[in-house]
Amino acid sequence: MSAYSFTVHTENHSQMIDITQQVRQAISESGVKSGIAVIFTSHTTAGITINENADPDVKRDLLYALEKAVPWENGYHHSEGNSAAHLKSSIVGCSQAVIINNGNAVLGTWQGIYFCEFDGPRTRTVFVKIVEG
Repeated sequence: MSAYSFTVHTENHSQMIDITQQVRQAISESGVKSGIAVIFTSHTTAGITINENADPDVKRDLLYALEKAVPWENGYHHSEGNSAAHLKSSIVGCSQAVIINNGNAVLGTWQGIYFCEFDGPRTRTVFVKIVEG
């Protein structure tokens, strides 16, 4: 098993950053030809998702829909004032698993792996755990 981590610097309050290349690099460095890569963030106001990476409007639409479903101001009680970010993190989730086959991440033609920021700008950490099997 191999563990990797990398830093993501976000610039906006809500943002999706393509981290596919960093995950592919971790897989390559591990030397694992068959297994699973688990991509995880330990931040309670961020998430990890897999979605289309060809049209940037998809990212905008996802962030727009999340903001509409979970508006920043909505009478929440959390004293830090970022309840919406915590809710969005729970909706999106903090991890994804990707199959490794022939040393490559198995992703669809249009798929990419995204770090989702919901309370930025911040400096965040993403962990990649690679399990051979």
